[in-house]
Amino acid sequence: MDPVYPDGVRKPLPVRRGRTRGVRHDVTKAWVINCTLKKSPETSGTEALFRTVTERLEREGVEVGVVRAVDLDIAPGVVSEAVHEGDDWPGVHEKLLASEILVIASPTWLGRPSSVAERVLERMDGMMSETDDDGRPVACDRVAGVVVTGNEDGAHHVISEITGALHDIGYTVPGQAWTYWNQGPGPGPSFLEGGSGQDWSRSTGRAMAANLLGVARAPAAHPLGAPPQ
Repeated sequence: MDPVYPDGVRKPLPVRRGRTRGVRHDVTKAWVINCTLKKSPETSGTEALFRTVTERLEREGVEVGVVRAVDLDIAPGVVSEAVHEGDDWPGVHEKLLASEILVIASPTWLGRPSSVAERVLERMDGMMSETDDDGRPVACDRVAGVVVTGNEDGAHHVISEITGALHDIGYTVPGQAWTYWNQGPGPGPSFLEGGSGQDWSRSTGRAMAANLLGVARAPAAHPLGAPPQ
């Protein structure tokens, strides 16, 4: 296929169809991208923790979809279109546009987000150039949160890196829209193995779900306008 950036020039992206202003839209869908390094069906501690969040959302009537990014063929790039034949990112992109709530879940490795999370955020960069029918960035009026697991320091750093990227893309990240599992310096038990902080992680996850849903309901009723020119 033709290169995405011929002569190094970024191609303009097409206008994406979005929601219509002035019409109430209930918060109905959430999408979780699990950025674990473990392929299905291997047990994921990161999934065990984010289920605390999704169970609360589901009780509130939100339909939740989950994908393990490592199970997909997500090519390197910063565009929403397929980079090569078989690139699975366009399907993920469509799910993002169909959801009011996004959760990025990542383990901590070397104090940083997983390489899978970095790949996901790089592809989400393409959304920064996309607008809906009203000229709004496609991430406008959508909310996002972060779940982090690991046996080492770095959870707050990972949360900051991921939320910073989500802000750039256009998502609204509510206050305290995160939870994490971290048993302090050095090796320690995983979330699945339990420990003194497990109840705290679950409680914080439930609060995260409530904050995501509460903030998502505001633009659902009163959508933001297009940025001034």
